[in-house]
Amino acid sequence: MLARAVREIEAAVERSNVQPSVRTKFQVVALLVREERARVNGDTKATDAYRATQLRRLDGLATILAKSAALEPSLLILLAEDAVISEAAAALKREMQLAAGEEPPEPVEPTVIEPQSAAAPPPRQVVPQSVVSRQLANPFLAPDFSAASSVPRQPQARRLSGWELINPLLKSFEYAAASASKSLPEPASLQLPGGRELMPHQAQLVASAAEGHRTFLLADEPGLGKTAQALLAAQAANAYPLLVVVPSVVKTNWAREAGIWTPKRVATVIQGDGDTIDGFADIVIVNYEVLDRHVGWLGDLGMRGMVVDEAHFIKNKKSQRSRNVLQLAERIQSRTVRPLLMALTGTPLINDIDDFRAIWQYLGWIDEKAPRAELMAKLDETDLTPADPGFYASARSCVIDMGIVRRRKVDVAADIPARRIADLPVELDGAAGRSIRAAERELAERLVKRYETALQTRTSGVTVEGIDHDLVRAVAGWERTEQAKAKTGDNIFSLVRRIGEAKAGLAADYAAQLAHNVGKVVFFARHIEVMDTAEALFAERGIRYASIRGDQTPKKRQTNIDAFVNDPEVSIAVCSLLTAGVGLNLQVASNVVLAELSWTNAEQTQAIDRVHRIGQEEPVTAWRIIAAQTIDTRIADLIDAKAGLAARALDGSDEEVTSSADLQLEALVTLLTNALESAG
Repeated sequence: MLARAVREIEAAVERSNVQPSVRTKFQVVALLVREERARVNGDTKATDAYRATQLRRLDGLATILAKSAALEPSLLILLAEDAVISEAAAALKREMQLAAGEEPPEPVEPTVIEPQSAAAPPPRQVVPQSVVSRQLANPFLAPDFSAASSVPRQPQARRLSGWELINPLLKSFEYAAASASKSLPEPASLQLPGGRELMPHQAQLVASAAEGHRTFLLADEPGLGKTAQALLAAQAANAYPLLVVVPSVVKTNWAREAGIWTPKRVATVIQGDGDTIDGFADIVIVNYEVLDRHVGWLGDLGMRGMVVDEAHFIKNKKSQRSRNVLQLAERIQSRTVRPLLMALTGTPLINDIDDFRAIWQYLGWIDEKAPRAELMAKLDETDLTPADPGFYASARSCVIDMGIVRRRKVDVAADIPARRIADLPVELDGAAGRSIRAAERELAERLVKRYETALQTRTSGVTVEGIDHDLVRAVAGWERTEQAKAKTGDNIFSLVRRIGEAKAGLAADYAAQLAHNVGKVVFFARHIEVMDTAEALFAERGIRYASIRGDQTPKKRQTNIDAFVNDPEVSIAVCSLLTAGVGLNLQVASNVVLAELSWTNAEQTQAIDRVHRIGQEEPVTAWRIIAAQTIDTRIADLIDAKAGLAARALDGSDEEVTSSADLQLEALVTLLTNALESAG
């Protein structure tokens, strides 16, 4: 039954026909596969042969679901730990269990609903009872919005009003070479009440907020204490109530950090419908996934500040998370005089300069079509237009002065040791290695055949000497779009996954050796199977480890983090690259093992910077495990090549901004090009 449902989901994704019913089925099947896997593993009466057969079948279903989610990323949110279950999903799950001969528990009234597609009705809104109590406290806590109407929201008619300015402003970060960081005042003191001390770069930003600056794109490199800076800036600006929007995995960490840096301010974390929150709290912390349920009352509470952590999450303005954040920011700006707005991200540019657009709009620097009043006034004061040679450098400076703050470890934190990435090639021997290399050859041959067919059937009459690189890119794009339809051979996603699984034992063995020789180690992997393999090896060798995964409750995850940080007997933290790559402080270790490669340089950097942070006292080495003589080596080179984009746009580097093309596409281009060169 599960196999039939999985094939129906796969077919719908291939047809790009992902209706709400398909999303519901995807979520239900994923839950049932997970539950069935746990049942099989826990069945003490089953034979090893039966258990191995069932787990192999379940792994096959999980692989198909993973491929579908790779082609339709909107499905991934349904796998999150706090993903909501609709009444329709609960009913379908019960129906499938009954049809399979199981006795599911009696249904209960659902309290949440499934995330909706763009064509679906708007999601249910909730108002927690404690928030109702706060609202009933009028007139003592009623927010006053009367002064906001006098603040100009749109730019006045000026000399530049007839020019299209958004694209020139964005391009100014490609062309200009000045350092992208606002000038900040020197702090009067680094000391805080309670004996804590700020680093100078942290104190500078807090001093700027104290002097009256209210919008910041805080793009410090990971590990330089952006959370503390944001909390203390809010305190300096008296920006309470303060709304903090974060990824789910760091909600608990934000509450803990608030207790450390601003202990006199009460912080509350929204879980689900928010039934347990403190409606009178000064700091309200909510994750992106449940924000849609709370935008109503959050917009009416009278927020005087808003912080968006990992702000690159909102770069796609068509996504629901981006729309929610922009809606709340607009509401806060329309009701509050000069609110504190902060966007925090160590990687503001993932693929393209255009990623800035949504962040600038959130901060109130621009709207859909033009700069807003403050930025327009700064541009007007330059007496330049986009037709003038000096416009781009001046425009860049104007935007930076709005509040872009970018500091690198090498510039401001000399006491943080340098880090290095050491590639460790491993040979995939035996049947697994032979199978992977055969699958890679099959994929390359399929690409070559497709390229040759396209070349032979070309009707344009264009001829190219040697390899037609434009056609190579087109063929790779076709394969990237249609790869899930292939009935034979591997696609790029399944191939990389198989490589990761084949490397798992070798990577775990190396991590075990490091733990024996140097102490605590952080082990990162992308796939559950790789984490399972590593944990089994560590258990077999008697090495204590802490597991940090996406399917854990926040309490369980924090318990495991604390065990790794505080228990000297816990030698290794086995971390999900997607779950633990942001928001965690694991600087008790100085060695990181990257068992699987990331799809972006930013993701890899985020993982390493869980260790390379303030408080680190030793040199940090990230050991990147790479399968030799496979596409793994090509992907590693592509990741390194992509690292120049943020350096050019933010750090004033002379490196050329690289293509914003998808890394999977680039991997296929490289694979096809190498195959054609070998054949030629």
